[in-house]
Amino acid sequence: MPEIAEVARCVHFLRQHLVGKKISKIQAVDDNNVFGKAGTTGSAFEKALEGRTNDRTAYTNYYKKMNPEEQEQWPPKYWKFQLETEGSPAVRIAFTDPRRFGRVRLVDCPGDQIRKTSPLVENGPDPIVDKDMFTEQYMKDKMRKKHVPLKAFILDQAIISGIGNWVADESLYQARLHPEQYCDDFTDEEIKRLHDSITDVCQTACDLLADSDQFPDHWLFNHRWGKGKKISSALPNGEKLAFITVGGRTSCYAPSLQKKTGLVAPGIKEEPLENGDSEEKPKKSRARKPKAQESDDGEAPAKKTEARKPQAEAADDDDDDPRPRKKSKVKNGDVKTEPSTSKSKTKDKSNGSAAESDTGRRRSARLSRGA
Repeated sequence: MPEIAEVARCVHFLRQHLVGKKISKIQAVDDNNVFGKAGTTGSAFEKALEGRTNDRTAYTNYYKKMNPEEQEQWPPKYWKFQLETEGSPAVRIAFTDPRRFGRVRLVDCPGDQIRKTSPLVENGPDPIVDKDMFTEQYMKDKMRKKHVPLKAFILDQAIISGIGNWVADESLYQARLHPEQYCDDFTDEEIKRLHDSITDVCQTACDLLADSDQFPDHWLFNHRWGKGKKISSALPNGEKLAFITVGGRTSCYAPSLQKKTGLVAPGIKEEPLENGDSEEKPKKSRARKPKAQESDDGEAPAKKTEARKPQAEAADDDDDDPRPRKKSKVKNGDVKTEPSTSKSKTKDKSNGSAAESDTGRRRSARLSRGA
């Protein structure tokens, strides 16, 4: 989910480049998730926007940083709609959504009424835009009417708009509050700390336009991303960070600083540090390279990378497969597969030179020593 700072960044650049421009071209794909689940279609979206002039960009969009390779490609990968404006220079904008979690809907109302219209009217106050509504008293009233873990409470968009996983964890860390403690079991002073930390974190992140390179050094954000790596997540002073699942989301916190002071939800799952973090940036999977076996004269057999490709592509699906994995075996330049069971290994060793003469291959140094 885009968090408040990413939304602010998107709005900043849309207002800078799109306001006052007339849309000359619009293309949209008929994606049943992105458009269909919001009650419209790609073609209806095209008809509604073509020829329209943008007077003011609403506070409802999402911005994603693009790497240099993506900047050279237009339209970008996974685009759901793209538009171009009249005039010189023309402005081109695209909405991309590789995971198809986004929703694009048509709302027929004046721009200044957008937040009073569904679906935005169902959202809670924005900590930055609605400071007159998002007060300490508002937090007290809402927290004492609920009986859920605090992390789940502040992630509820019907209570507070724009807070996602890392903003929630950062706010709780700054307030020194435990994420799994029930929201109705905090003192007035603790609620004040939470309100102030949410306001400060959201304001700072928005002022910096979500540029994480400029986030304050003391923020938890700068130290939480080591989960699942050889160097585990820790604060600069060496204090280890812990990960638990609260409200269906992974929560990062500092146990030495965020103490439990009241009732906590039972059955909270603490996640081991060696597990991968669902929040980490996705990495491209790499095919496993077979280890080259040296022959008696020190030469390694030629690599057959293409032969490994089908196995690499199915690697993720095979993790739970109880059947033995297969390994590639080169025979006269062709590739065939056979189960790598201990029984077959024993048979190969017992055959010795017979196997060597049948296949025409040199015996490896490993088999020679075994003989």
